[in-house]
Amino acid sequence: MAQQTLHDITLRIAGRIGESIVDGPGLRYVLFTQGCPHHCPGCHNPETHDPEGGTLVPLDEILDNILANPLIHRVTFSGGEPFTQAAQLLPLAQELKSRGFHLMAYTGFTYKALLGQPDSLALLKMLDMLVDGPFILAQRSLELPFRGSANQRVLDVPSSLKAGHPVLHPAHHSGS
Repeated sequence: MAQQTLHDITLRIAGRIGESIVDGPGLRYVLFTQGCPHHCPGCHNPETHDPEGGTLVPLDEILDNILANPLIHRVTFSGGEPFTQAAQLLPLAQELKSRGFHLMAYTGFTYKALLGQPDSLALLKMLDMLVDGPFILAQRSLELPFRGSANQRVLDVPSSLKAGHPVLHPAHHSGS
């Protein structure tokens, strides 16, 4: 079977932001995936929940869009739930990582839950940072850096994988 290219793989997305300073540290490109099984009450992006919504976009088009801005060296995968499309997102993450990009993702799953799914684990291994856990409206806070509720954690993924348990990223407390 022939090797698939980024043109052959499509991702169902809800949208993109070319330049953001609120979806992780530094100036970032943000890719909002479509589809989310969590349906957290008070979700910031409820329009992303429907797995049949959004638009199918080839990965090479997304990559070209990211690379078009020479100021961007950081990418955040948000949603929706990026890990429901982990297998499709992985080749893009691998290509970005090979180019030296800093990668971050938001997930309603816990870090531990992602470890048990092969596609999710493969995507996790490409990330520098992860915000994990569902949004809980009763724990909502506008004071927390890069997350919406107090139960969510900003994790240093390489350190977590090496240690064998979740390791908080300095941004969990400082936002930088």
